[in-house]
Amino acid sequence: MKIVKVDKGVSFGDGKLTFIAGPCVIESREMALELAKKLTALARKLKVGYIFKASFDKANRTSVDSYRGPGIDKGLEILAEVREKFDVPVITDIHEPWQCKVAAEVCDVLQIPAFLARQTDLVVAAGETGAVINVKKGQFMAPEDMAQVIRKIESTGNKRIVLCERGASFGYRNLVADMRSLLIMRELGYPVVMDATHSVQRPGGLGTGSGGDGKYAPALARAAVATGVDGVFMETHMNPKVALSDAANAIKFSEVEKLWKKLLKIHEVVRG
Repeated sequence: MKIVKVDKGVSFGDGKLTFIAGPCVIESREMALELAKKLTALARKLKVGYIFKASFDKANRTSVDSYRGPGIDKGLEILAEVREKFDVPVITDIHEPWQCKVAAEVCDVLQIPAFLARQTDLVVAAGETGAVINVKKGQFMAPEDMAQVIRKIESTGNKRIVLCERGASFGYRNLVADMRSLLIMRELGYPVVMDATHSVQRPGGLGTGSGGDGKYAPALARAAVATGVDGVFMETHMNPKVALSDAANAIKFSEVEKLWKKLLKIHEVVRG
């Protein structure tokens, strides 16, 4: 198993459990800073590796009328402020090859959305930045298929790769999380992260937006840690009911500490 070092003492694959958490999308500077402050403080309290997550643009929203974010310029400015002010690594989604180099100047980790995991130009451009690349397995892909995604990134000389599970399509507008996928992807030699909140999503389930069963996200996180994953990804919000994206799936911040403590206890038992 390769150890993928991020920055500021955070890494994947070193036997510790690392957390990625934050809002689905940057709703405002104030909102991002408030949540980053609370999450960073919690991570330090529990002495765990933590990366702040937020998207400057959600280019894959269901409806053309859905809120997408502040855009790349303003969004990266906010992420840079979060990184500097709270001394925490940051991760964001990229959707087009030209965004990779620009985002990598600010972000420690670039995230390839699940819908784009097979977009060769995007995956290669991300790899060429030298940043850590967190690739979400497409809902339409078998875990073994990620071997070819790895090859694309490795072709750039970049081996700072993390693989992320976020569920597989299960009929229309539904996902299922197969815990075997986590084990299969770990056999490919790179750290694996479980995206607990997107794995309970119902894509397009609301007609003009995605629904979901957020109440089950903690259970999937616990199950994933029990298999021995290297990290857990979860979207959180101070008040998920009013979130501008993925409101049905985000975990309320007030519930995060209790969940992280449970996950750490499970991790301790599994890893011995």
